[in-house]
Amino acid sequence: MRIAEFIVTPVAATDPPLRNSWGVHQPYCLRTIVQLRTDDGLEGVGETTGGAEMLAALNATQANVLGVDPWELALLRGSISEVRAFSAIEQACLDLIGKSTGRPVSDLLGGRCREHVEFSAYLFFKFDSPGGDEWGEVLTPEALVAEAQTFVSRYGFRALKLKGGVLPPDDEIRTLRLLRAALPDSPLRIDPNAIWSVDTSIRLGREIGHLLEYFEDPTLGRDGMAAVQRALSAVPLATNMCVTRWDEVRPGYDCGCVRVVLLDHHADWGGMAECVKLAKTCHALGWKTSMHSNNHLGVSMAAMVHLAAAIPNLDFACDTHYPWQQDDVIAGDRFAFRDGCLPVPTTPGLGVTIDSDKLGALHENALRFACDARDDTAEMRKYDPTWEAKRPRW
Repeated sequence: MRIAEFIVTPVAATDPPLRNSWGVHQPYCLRTIVQLRTDDGLEGVGETTGGAEMLAALNATQANVLGVDPWELALLRGSISEVRAFSAIEQACLDLIGKSTGRPVSDLLGGRCREHVEFSAYLFFKFDSPGGDEWGEVLTPEALVAEAQTFVSRYGFRALKLKGGVLPPDDEIRTLRLLRAALPDSPLRIDPNAIWSVDTSIRLGREIGHLLEYFEDPTLGRDGMAAVQRALSAVPLATNMCVTRWDEVRPGYDCGCVRVVLLDHHADWGGMAECVKLAKTCHALGWKTSMHSNNHLGVSMAAMVHLAAAIPNLDFACDTHYPWQQDDVIAGDRFAFRDGCLPVPTTPGLGVTIDSDKLGALHENALRFACDARDDTAEMRKYDPTWEAKRPRW
């Protein structure tokens, strides 16, 4: 089995105006779909982040990929320097290997430890979409609680993650308290994307730490996080910002900046198999694990489920943006959450195939949107041109 064809397709899926500490999501989220076809007629698929740099990185790997046996992942990993590009290629190769052997990708990663993977509700403050959307404007604690109640009733999510760093910190504390009152059995977490100062993070952690299962990236950098963690000994800090690559593990452990690492096979760890190794490393270091999410489509959703299934020490429900997305590239129906969980696919490979019409439509979106990279700050200026100048520093 040799890779005979390598197709890279940039796509743009519609995205609501979700707020974060950097601004607001643009109308489209950018993703890249990889299709590898073999000389014996199989197709494997992968998905990674979008934008011009990723497209260039993937196209630059063509000579390293064509003619290679998909089983030769170590060879491919050594020849592809851009780890996010490798992630999509690895997904597609594992999909091919699974299809050729009749085994799901979770088996190739070590076997399923669970039949269902639990996810958390990912709650955002947001603007109303142009022309309106079902959520409307969510810019108060009370509106956010209503959003959470809809997520819980519709999808059955148990854990609730609040994307913070948007309202003044004390308003976000009130939001968490209202969430606890409205949904008393739901584990809570908050992620202000490192926008708060060390002092603010410590103050807030002392006020709300007892409500949280973990406190994600309240402040910037390992040193700042370590200072917060020392002051909040009873509150585990989590990260996907200050320990994000293998060379950051030792300094992160030495300074004591986190107790929970959020795995992400799209990011700089180096793919799905490396994330399995990372989970074992976290276990050895006494760190707990969960999984990070950015905007993603069904191919990544399938990959996340297979990866999560193969990790014994998955300690918390995984993040996912998937319910916020309505577009997809996979054939058939989108993934459907039941009781906050997705079943682990048992069909060969990733268990998804590409719908060429859906892929073509989202590729047309990418051409029409003509954006080289996501820029939440630039998008926020469209809502408020003076936002950066008057933005508080908490």
